[in-house]
Amino acid sequence: MKLLLLLLAVLPVALSAPAAQPVRRATAPTVAIPSPSATIIGSVGTTVESFMGIPFAQPPVSSLRLKPPQSLTTALGTVYATGVPAACPQMFFDDASTSVPTALLGTILDLPLFQTITDASEDCLTVNVQRPIETTAESNLPVLFWIFGGGFELGSTLMYDGANFVQDSITDGQPIVFVAVNYRVGGFGFMPGAEILADGSSNLGLLDQRLGLQWVQDNIASFGGDPTKVTIWGESAGAISVLDQMAMYDGDITYNGAPLFRGAIMDSGSIVPADPVDCPKGQVVFDQVVATAGCTSATDKLECLRALDYTDFLDATNSVPGLLSYNSIALSYLPRPDGTVLTESPDILISSGKYAAVPFIIGDQEDEGTIFALFQENITDTAELVTYLQTYFFNDATTAEIEALVATYPDDASDGSPFNTSILYELYPEFKRLAAILGDLTFTLTRRIFLSVHTSLNPSVPAWSYLSSYDYGTPYLGTFHGSDLLQVFYGILPNYASAAVHRYYFNFVYNLNPNDDTGATESVSVMSWPQWSVGEQVMQIWASYADLLDDDFRATSYDWLVGNAGSLRI
Repeated sequence: MKLLLLLLAVLPVALSAPAAQPVRRATAPTVAIPSPSATIIGSVGTTVESFMGIPFAQPPVSSLRLKPPQSLTTALGTVYATGVPAACPQMFFDDASTSVPTALLGTILDLPLFQTITDASEDCLTVNVQRPIETTAESNLPVLFWIFGGGFELGSTLMYDGANFVQDSITDGQPIVFVAVNYRVGGFGFMPGAEILADGSSNLGLLDQRLGLQWVQDNIASFGGDPTKVTIWGESAGAISVLDQMAMYDGDITYNGAPLFRGAIMDSGSIVPADPVDCPKGQVVFDQVVATAGCTSATDKLECLRALDYTDFLDATNSVPGLLSYNSIALSYLPRPDGTVLTESPDILISSGKYAAVPFIIGDQEDEGTIFALFQENITDTAELVTYLQTYFFNDATTAEIEALVATYPDDASDGSPFNTSILYELYPEFKRLAAILGDLTFTLTRRIFLSVHTSLNPSVPAWSYLSSYDYGTPYLGTFHGSDLLQVFYGILPNYASAAVHRYYFNFVYNLNPNDDTGATESVSVMSWPQWSVGEQVMQIWASYADLLDDDFRATSYDWLVGNAGSLRI
């Protein structure tokens, strides 16, 4: 697998050329935008024009650190959007103490989702815009708005060059404008604590994304995009962000009297039940950051944090547990209810119908939990597994509740994840069991809960769901979380999975229906994908074909989750 990924890294990003090559611009593409007034100068490739690192907010530095993003209010003049946009400050992985085999860890860290960026800056609130060459303001192309993943702790737009995706849309005959947004992560974007709540400075990363969407409404027409045809798309934390964008402000997605988006795609993520910003677990994180920063005795702790040198504040925010560690996806930083941006836990908002019900695609990798269960090799029996989940994940659940949850997953390696691999790949005695639990609770079964609630509340709003199995057989990992980036985002594997998913997504962006290929010119034979409500089935995607799978696997665990979701907020 490691060798395969290394080989893939040197493959050309675009595997096929369009039927007819557009005429290349003789000069750099230039776009005048109205809000704020600016002239944006980009760069040109063979088939795609790129405008990278366009500011959409005031730099969140100094007094604006740990504050909601502020719109730009003065003209920008000429912006040379031709370089590499700075990433927002990142968290770092703590994997030194683990006994995870080097080959497995290397495979994971080779993925864009888990690559650590060291070249970062607080002045990072920018968007990238990429479009087909020779697009004009009259083109009115649909817009795909990308929200990157990374556990709300890391990630940036520089990891995700959308040129290949735009190229494939051209080849498909359904050209799009691609927009990627940078947003604050880690303690810069999702700091919890009572002080943060009182200051009105929670969920800053979500607010960054929202301001980026508003920038699109104000300016994307100048790039040739249609602001009435925006689809938001995210992977992992980006997919969770997509659902949160649907649920923010109780589902109000209007801006200047029009919706910010009309469709959504969620790859590996949706509902994450969460305790409030000022919950005890969140307060522990805040207090740790404050102590590391030397601000414990300060009269105003937030002002103390804002006055810190950048490196000192970064080190303080990174003093709490990170993603690929023993704590796993019991995240230190994540969106939490604050009474305003997220008025309640996302599970409550969805079940109450307080979300923007737009057509959507949602799905998962078959083995979402394997990479997050690599670091707990000291868990050797059921009692230790229960203690781990109660201590690190669900502080409000009783021991009896956690025991009941765990009991729905047989203590048998043949039932665990990677699924359908018999007794193979049991890294430690409870590895496959924990992988199944973490994958289901965070991604796969919460997806089904969202679909079920949505179908009940909004039966006329279509939704489609999938389960990806195209990496079946990968030792210990299976079709693991983030492995879809090569297949879906970059599409660099010359197989059915890449071609089919791109066709479905382009159809959806154009027609809000993955089966409607009106306008497509490239011949791609794909199966018809029924709405989830028709028979509660997912499209299971393999490397060379797809079929339909009843969405009733692990029904006992699902039923338990439906009845006990309120006890499982992180």
